[in-house]
Amino acid sequence: MLAEHDMQGVSYSVVRRYVADRKPQIRVEAGRGPVNVFFPQTHRPGEEAEVDFGEVTINLRGEPVTCMLFALRLSFSGKAVHRIFASGGTEAFLEGHAHAFTALDGVPTGKIRYDNLRAAVAQVLGFSRQRVETIRWTAFRSHFSVDAFYCQPGLQGAHEKGGVEGQIGWFRRNHLVPVPEVDSFEQLNAMVDAWDAADEARRIGSRAQTIGEMFAIEQPLLVPLPGEPFETGTWLGPRVDRYSQVTVRTNRYSVPVRLVGRHVRVHLHASHLVVYDDRTEVARHERLMAKGRTRLDLDHYLEALLRKPGALPGSTALEQARSAGRFTPVHDAWWEAVRKTHGDATGTRALVEVLLLHRHMSHEHVVAGLATALQAGALTADAVALQARKFAETDDHRHPVDRQVWPVSNVISLTERRLAQLPADTRPLPTVTAYDQLLRLPPRTAEGNRP
Repeated sequence: MLAEHDMQGVSYSVVRRYVADRKPQIRVEAGRGPVNVFFPQTHRPGEEAEVDFGEVTINLRGEPVTCMLFALRLSFSGKAVHRIFASGGTEAFLEGHAHAFTALDGVPTGKIRYDNLRAAVAQVLGFSRQRVETIRWTAFRSHFSVDAFYCQPGLQGAHEKGGVEGQIGWFRRNHLVPVPEVDSFEQLNAMVDAWDAADEARRIGSRAQTIGEMFAIEQPLLVPLPGEPFETGTWLGPRVDRYSQVTVRTNRYSVPVRLVGRHVRVHLHASHLVVYDDRTEVARHERLMAKGRTRLDLDHYLEALLRKPGALPGSTALEQARSAGRFTPVHDAWWEAVRKTHGDATGTRALVEVLLLHRHMSHEHVVAGLATALQAGALTADAVALQARKFAETDDHRHPVDRQVWPVSNVISLTERRLAQLPADTRPLPTVTAYDQLLRLPPRTAEGNRP
């Protein structure tokens, strides 16, 4: 440029700044450049909504985990429905929609704005708005009559659904700080539903009406729900391997050992999965979040452990049962005592027989039976079963068993119980006074006579 215009005394930095300022202006004047201007939008009631996912952190059974927060927000009223899942895959995407439509009791009549999520979009066609959708999402849209609008990829399309982007941040700051402590996703989502209901009383910005008041105007204009529900879960047909496990989405889950080598049906949901043998449910697991993990249920291996008791002490299923609180310190104490008395193999088989009691008795009653039997020195599975049945029959909450505080102070041994039923002994205490007289007699002579 300097040579073209025969410019003198002009530095390169001056020219660079001029080009940086003038080039966008030239493109705008030619009608080829973007105008970075935002236009206010007016949303009609019942027509539009926005959907997005966001990461949130919770404490699940004492451990911090990262989950996915699904949010569907109506553009007119600002009414939002949320759901927290273990993952953000297809199952969570569909379950989130189904829950939101049920909570709203209707479907927006116009467009719902989306990112280019893998659960919905299989391929983005160039720089246009055209998308190749996934088969399951197409079926779901047809079932609920959803009109999808896909935003531009990347940050350029974030402003096209700014309402739900801001809603996720607001929800995270106001309801997930401090981080909630929960034992399951069912408990967490019950809290989320309560928060959503309470949020209807707030106002957005300078609006004169609350979210609930505006939603009351919008709700009658929504499209009614279809008469039949949509199956949001995914059906799979894995084969049970020799470890009595099935592989589902890179993770492994246990099933009863009698199913080794057979094909089973797995119904995969966003936060859990159910395993069926034909039409009978045989296992249910909470879905793992990370890849390459294993979730085992000790109960699935009990029949095999009766034949191979030596495999129990170092088994992964036992460690996971301890971590989950199902295998308590009372179990360990009784197991240690019975092994000292009857040997490792016999003692472990007795423990397995006790663990089988959990199938038809509550966990608390079996633990109470273990504590009572251990205190009384009754180291057999039959004694534990007897005591557990007594707790089950009486269901006496005056004798709670705390997993962290053991042994139970009010347990009486069987020997003390029998002695307490005997009549009082009124006989005098024995004495040796008569024998003390012998000590005062003189000793005998060599001939055997006393002097």
